[in-house]
Amino acid sequence: MSLYPSLEDLKVSKEIQAQATLVANQAAPAIEAIAAPAIEGDASDGGSAPGLYPDLQELGDYMGLDLNSEDVKQNMALVPVSESGQAASIQSAMNTMLAPVTGNNLGLHRAEIKAGIREVILCKDQDGKVGLRLRAIDKGIFVQLVQVNSPSSLVGLRFGDQILQLDGKTCAGWSTDKAHKALKLAPQDNISVIVRDRPFQRTITMHKDSAGHVGFIYKRGKITSIVKDSSAARNGLLTDHNICEINGQNIIGLKDSQVTDILATSGITVTITIMPRMIYEHMVKRMSSGLVSLMDHSTPEV
Repeated sequence: MSLYPSLEDLKVSKEIQAQATLVANQAAPAIEAIAAPAIEGDASDGGSAPGLYPDLQELGDYMGLDLNSEDVKQNMALVPVSESGQAASIQSAMNTMLAPVTGNNLGLHRAEIKAGIREVILCKDQDGKVGLRLRAIDKGIFVQLVQVNSPSSLVGLRFGDQILQLDGKTCAGWSTDKAHKALKLAPQDNISVIVRDRPFQRTITMHKDSAGHVGFIYKRGKITSIVKDSSAARNGLLTDHNICEINGQNIIGLKDSQVTDILATSGITVTITIMPRMIYEHMVKRMSSGLVSLMDHSTPEV
């Protein structure tokens, strides 16, 4: 089963598969063709077949995308076509995905929520701080805030990460106060932290239409409405969710005008990370605007 980062990728991939199958059938050996001279550009001579890069006019009309065959050709390295005419998947950092529209998009990789757990090693700064604020939710401990340029930001901790163990101690059932006390009592160096990536969040990859829109409206970071027949609607974006990241960049606490600027400069493909409103509000509860201003809003490295 093939996986796609967006519905647009699936639609274009199916079009490519249909065109490849058609070319393969037309190239079937025939007695008359054996003696006939090869036609330049024909699929049977091993050259490139224009049919593999379909005319996307119909798909553009249907999905509102400003695409052409050159866009698909540039991304075809991510959608190799086998001898049978079927699009084959390849292994990448994003598991196994076909992405003829999205391509090797950095924002998609930066926003990835990895399965499984990982260990990070923290060291306190000269003030004995790690730049981390935690929050207890449903008997678990979660990252509420990562301070910019802090030890926690340098090891890649992010808003919404779940802390499973801190300095060798399991965190299940801890209160917020107990978690902060454990951080305070931890040694200066070599603090082991076991993390699960953002279990309350999910990512949605969308594509801007010819007007530069993906099709949702937000206020103070919360998605309030979805535009009909937009990329946001096609890819399952939901209202009553808060935006946590755009292409992997934390936008919590930013003004709507700042978020608009980030969206405008994010390129054709946009991956946003969202969280249900009720969980989000519980996560940021009692966090002052002064604390939010200290949040790390840098673009993560891949």
